[in-house]
Amino acid sequence: MLGKAALLVGLLLLGTSTCLEQFVNIDRSLKPFAMSVEYVVFRFNKAQEDPFAYKLLRIRRSQCQIFTMTYLVDLEMGRTVCKKEDEDLDNCPLQRDVGHRKVRCTYIVKTIEWLTQFSIVNSTCAETSVGRAWAAS
Repeated sequence: MLGKAALLVGLLLLGTSTCLEQFVNIDRSLKPFAMSVEYVVFRFNKAQEDPFAYKLLRIRRSQCQIFTMTYLVDLEMGRTVCKKEDEDLDNCPLQRDVGHRKVRCTYIVKTIEWLTQFSIVNSTCAETSVGRAWAAS
């Protein structure tokens, strides 16, 4: 009987660890996820040589690995008329001329909310109009 109980506990632990490695859908309004979104938009803008800032247009997927605080952030951003150093990018209009661009990016971000620490594990971005892809670290 004790051997069967140990086997059952072992199988449950094995199943749980496999489940913990998978991403599951979460509420986009969760504070650590929202903080992760702000961080990746900031890092994207900082990494670009483009003088114009991009802003969040839409979150396509919001997922998390349970207990690891690792988030999958899949979003679309648009190029604004504002420069990166401008203050209020959320209210900045999008570019509408020939040079306007939209990008779709997917980030994997480890977040430690109480320390306000973020680490981008992986990222990919592609212009949605042109289809050109690049790494956005």
